[in-house]
Amino acid sequence: MPELNPRRRMLVLAICCMSLLIVSLDTTALNVALPAMRGELDASVAGMQWTIDAYTLVLASLLMLAGSTADRIGRRKVFMAGLVLFTLGSALCSLASDLEALIAFRMVQAVGGSMLNPVAMSIITNTFTEPRERARAIGVWGGVVGLSMAAGPVVGGALVDSVGWRSIFWVNLPIGIAALLLTWRYVPESRAHRARRPDPVGQLLVITLLGSLTYAIIEAPQKGWTSGEILLFAGLATAALACLLVYEPRRADPLIDLRFFRSVPFSGATVIAVSAFAALGGFLFLNTLYLQDVRGMSALDAGLCTLPMAAVVCVLSPVSGRLVASRGPRTPLLIAGGAMAVSGLMLAAFDAETGTASMFAAYVLFGLGFGSVNAPITNTAVSGMPRSQAGVAAAVASTSRQIGQTLGVAVIGAVLAAGMNGAGSAGAADGFVAASRPGWWIVTGCGLCVLLIGALSSGRWARATAHRTAERLAEPVAGGPAGAPTAQSSAARTSS
Repeated sequence: MPELNPRRRMLVLAICCMSLLIVSLDTTALNVALPAMRGELDASVAGMQWTIDAYTLVLASLLMLAGSTADRIGRRKVFMAGLVLFTLGSALCSLASDLEALIAFRMVQAVGGSMLNPVAMSIITNTFTEPRERARAIGVWGGVVGLSMAAGPVVGGALVDSVGWRSIFWVNLPIGIAALLLTWRYVPESRAHRARRPDPVGQLLVITLLGSLTYAIIEAPQKGWTSGEILLFAGLATAALACLLVYEPRRADPLIDLRFFRSVPFSGATVIAVSAFAALGGFLFLNTLYLQDVRGMSALDAGLCTLPMAAVVCVLSPVSGRLVASRGPRTPLLIAGGAMAVSGLMLAAFDAETGTASMFAAYVLFGLGFGSVNAPITNTAVSGMPRSQAGVAAAVASTSRQIGQTLGVAVIGAVLAAGMNGAGSAGAADGFVAASRPGWWIVTGCGLCVLLIGALSSGRWARATAHRTAERLAEPVAGGPAGAPTAQSSAARTSS
């Protein structure tokens, strides 16, 4: 990618943030619309889970393929194709006549979404090459997540109450079209000097692993945890994981380069991303149903209740990016894990949701934790890795987020469904509160995992493993132009 002037770099960052905005806004707004969709489409708890997880599952399955493809054929091309597919999928979702059609069209959205976030992060990484400048840019990127969390529930609630849930998908259309035109005009094309070859077997194994695992978790409460169908899908997931671990190291250009995980900070960032986004997915799922089904709030009022949490995320994300740039990822990770764990504990053990003040305090604490966690995850994932593999490294981080959100909704939704079935009072407020308690304990556990792994993966020993991994990955760029950066020099720059 040619060197851009500061104004052009800021414009590229803004375009990338627009793509993140429509993807994140769509997810947060959709959570508020779940009760309205359930009523019109006659959906069960599992049906509501699938409207979210069908999207995140396809997204997680294709992110690494999209990242490596963009590195190979051109990031601008793939990014524009993603905008077209995501916008088209949004239009189709607004026309869905039943739950099955909605789920299918959400999967079309997800194919487009898989080409947006990891590719945009790769564009940002190659546009902002100086480590401190890149960390600040990633902080702004994280701030857009906060903005979507703030705007999504409120905008979604207002649209659901005034027009209907289908209008949520209309919001994506003008933003997607504008981002497409601006990308065509202002974003330069870029490719990796040495990109990976396609890995269809690895891609199939990833899809089998994630799809089978998610299906088993979501459908188990209804079909039975020991039913033949659930055991079959659980076995498929286990077999796919085993095959991945055996097959991928044998390839010269694997879909998932397992050598990345020799870096403790990179592995830690992956686990932290899964844990943090599992907590977020479960938090939003339980919170939406509680506020509307138990407290009887409208979609708009439920969205407004999330503003304290979302506002804190919006403010904290850029601050966390600056903190990572100046002091490293340790402090933001410890703050994130501690705050999320305390928030979950308040809701799990102290009935924080039963009082308005305590409920808002728990929301603010969760926002503090989630607002602090995004920048260190992303920065750690791409720092120390060769710039020629930036798309793959960023895609692993994005995949970890989507896997986390998928598992959070699947596991916590399954626990909720099992609890409500056991209570025999699916519509009763006390039944819902009792059934949701284990879900809040899972959120607490996710926060503790972020705290512990954050402490272990950000010390001197962990940093030493990152440097050793960068040296193993370092190699001259084959066939690159004279003076092209080697992976070793790129790693040295990004870890400085």
